[in-house]
Amino acid sequence: MKRDGNAPRHQTIGLEDKVYIAGHRGLVGSALTRRLTREGFKNLILRTRQELDLADQRAVDAFFRKERPDYVFLAAARVGGILANHTRPAEFIMENLAIAVNVIGAAHRSEVKKLLFLGSSCIYPRHCPQPIKEDYLLTGSLEPTNEPYAVAKIAGIHLCQAYNRQYGTRYICAMPANLYGPGDNFDLETSHVLPALIRRFHEAKTAGAAAVTVWGTGTPRREFLHVDDLADACLFLMREYDDPAIINVGVGEDLSIRELAELVAEVVGYQGRLVFDPSKPDGTPRKLLDVSRLSRLGWRASIPLREGIEQTYRWYLANFAGHAPHSAGSREDTVKG
Repeated sequence: MKRDGNAPRHQTIGLEDKVYIAGHRGLVGSALTRRLTREGFKNLILRTRQELDLADQRAVDAFFRKERPDYVFLAAARVGGILANHTRPAEFIMENLAIAVNVIGAAHRSEVKKLLFLGSSCIYPRHCPQPIKEDYLLTGSLEPTNEPYAVAKIAGIHLCQAYNRQYGTRYICAMPANLYGPGDNFDLETSHVLPALIRRFHEAKTAGAAAVTVWGTGTPRREFLHVDDLADACLFLMREYDDPAIINVGVGEDLSIRELAELVAEVVGYQGRLVFDPSKPDGTPRKLLDVSRLSRLGWRASIPLREGIEQTYRWYLANFAGHAPHSAGSREDTVKG
C-alpha cells in the first residue's frame, strides 16, 4: 500500500532540509558536498565508511531512524577501472547490491521525501546505437569487463522504480557519463582512464621517460563529464525531476582514447611518445549518451574538457604528486566509467 505521509509531488528540497549525502568523501559525493555547501544548505548529514558501513543493514536502519533525513543523494559505491572490475567481480556485485538494498530500503522505512540514485553509463548494452538513449537499457548484452558492477546498478534502478510503483515514493535515477575531476582516484591499478593518464604522463615527465604505454588500441570513444557539472545536475534534478524513468547526464560529445591521451599529455607537458598496447582490453567501443531529455528540462554541462583536465591536474599536483595515491575501489566513491 502507498504511504499516506509521503511528501507532495510539488514539494522540493530546501536549504533547511536534512540532506544525507551517501559517499561524501568520494569523487561525486565530495562534489555534491561542495555544491550544496556553496548553495547554502545548512543541515548536511555526512558519515565516513568507518562511521557507517552501508553494507551493514542493521547499521543503516539505525542511522536512518536516528537522523531522519528529508532527502538522500545515493552516491556511494564500490568503483574501479577495467583491472579492478576484472579481478574483484564478487566484491563489485555484492557490495553495490548491498548498498542499494540497504539505503533505498531504509529511505522508504524512514519516509524520506526524495532520493536520487546514481548509476552509470556502463548499464547500457555494449553494442547499442549511439548516442545512447535511456530506452536502450536491457536491450542487449553488457560489456563483460564491468558486468558485475553494471548488474548491481541496474538492480538499484529497478529497486527504485519498484518502490515508486508500490509505495508512491519519489526515487529518481541519474546515469552519468565517465566522470573526472578533483578528488579522483589516481591509483594505477584501479583508476579510470583519465586520472590514470594524468598520473602516468606526470610521472613520465618527471622521470624523463621516452614513451608511455596506454592500454588498448586507442580507438574506443568516450564522453567525459566534470564531477562539478554532475553535482550541479544532481541538485537540478532533485529540484526539478520527478519522473521514475532514468535520465542521462553528460555533455553530448565524445573523443577517442588516443585523442584524450594526446590532450592529457599536452596539459601535463609530457613530450615523449605514446605507445598503444592492443593486447590489453579496449572495453566498450563507444559510450556517448543522448542527453536530450535533460537538455529539454533546461540543464547543460558548462565545464569544457581541456579546462576540466587542467583543473584536475592542478588538484593532483597539490594533493598526490610525489605521494602515494589514496586507496582504490572505495565505497565512498561513485559511478564506474
